Amino acid sequence: MTNGPSQLAAGRWFISSGLGWLAADPAGASPGIGLSWIAAILVLLMVQTENGKRLSGLIWEVADLLRGDYKQADYGKVILPFTVLRRLDCVLAPTKASVMSFYAGKVKPMALKNPEPLLNQKAGVSFHNISQFTFADLARDANNVAANLRNYINGFSAAGREIIEYFNFNDHISRLDEANLLFLIVKAFAGFDLSPEKVSQMEMGYVFEELIRKFSELSNETAGEHFTPREVIRLMVNLLFQDDGEILTQPGIVRTIYDPACGTGGMLSVAEKYIKGSAYK
Repeated sequence: MTNGPSQLAAGRWFISSGLGWLAADPAGASPGIGLSWIAAILVLLMVQTENGKRLSGLIWEVADLLRGDYKQADYGKVILPFTVLRRLDCVLAPTKASVMSFYAGKVKPMALKNPEPLLNQKAGVSFHNISQFTFADLARDANNVAANLRNYINGFSAAGREIIEYFNFNDHISRLDEANLLFLIVKAFAGFDLSPEKVSQMEMGYVFEELIRKFSELSNETAGEHFTPREVIRLMVNLLFQDDGEILTQPGIVRTIYDPACGTGGMLSVAEKYIKGSAYK
């Protein structure tokens, strides 16, 4: 049994549409499912999982800088928020200059009470950053890295700041700076390309979950306390929507996803892909 280009393309179609390996479409709207198709899909999932583990391993190595100044059980309090910040930085990079120009030239002079919708639209995502800094800028100024990093974080829209505030990160900025570690860590993360073009949404999920698993082991916790494995999520999503196939293909249908126990957002992202994939059949 071989996996040619057509099988791999079909695998990518299933993964990108969020249907996973359980979502066969006997009506023919999607490629027919045989053993070769399933194998191709599983191979791609394995590749994405391995890529996530490889990248998480590189990020994990940064934690060695904390040895002696932090307890191992507290490594995650530094590495996880830096991983999130770098990902957000890479996501915003393509539109950063245009957002800054739009803010300075049009939005700021208008003194709007809530300019965030306009800036989010310009950024092309549901958040933005109006700080003059990027990670590349932070990594070029060792003397002012703490102040510049705080300025960078404060430049995020409310949605972005809320994510960072969850980690109580401000205290760690001071602690890292006093230990002469902050610039080293910022510089290390500036070297990681976490852009969506290089690291897909699914791979980024694996990276974050693998880091959580590692840090949970150091703190004698179970990783499952913090996230549900993606394989289980795909099964749950397919079971959840198994009777809604016809409804989801009708034009104009609106569906709201709610996860009352949202951790890393895996259930939300997989469900969103499933719904969007069904809509385009």
